[in-house]
Amino acid sequence: MPAATEPTTTSDTIPPRIWLLMGVCGCGKTVVGELLAQRLGARFVDADALHPPENVAKMSAKIPLTDADRQPWLETVRREVIDATPPGSVTVLGCSALKKSYRRVLMDGARGVRLIHLHGTRELIAARLAARKGHFMPPELLTSQLAILEAPAAEEGATVSIEGSAEEVAERCLLA
Repeated sequence: MPAATEPTTTSDTIPPRIWLLMGVCGCGKTVVGELLAQRLGARFVDADALHPPENVAKMSAKIPLTDADRQPWLETVRREVIDATPPGSVTVLGCSALKKSYRRVLMDGARGVRLIHLHGTRELIAARLAARKGHFMPPELLTSQLAILEAPAAEEGATVSIEGSAEEVAERCLLA
């Protein structure tokens, strides 16, 4: 009889420690993320809250952020959320993570990160942005976000439709 071997550990077999909800502004990262965190008994972190004041000022003035603007913010999100979530704890993180290079900063070497791209039509997202109140990100920046969006490949993460209610989207995230 052959000797027993240790099971291989892959990102698919590690229970998610971080549920990273990504997508353009207005796709539901916060609303869906809060619902998902509730269902998982996890904490929710909105990466927008970690932007430095300079980034918030630029976006409020309808000026798209550059890669250089985003780099320190992404490093902060990695350090203060992903790296700071201890084993056995779960965090749901809403973060645009629009480019593969941004996701590398957030995810490379991190164990137990599940990436979910919240995806919808331009029309649906624009309608949601038009109805949103009190957020520094103006609807006018949707075009710039869509222009730089690099949708994740299937091996990088799941894509979930934002059609329907936030509860339905959160349920699809759990099944993704």
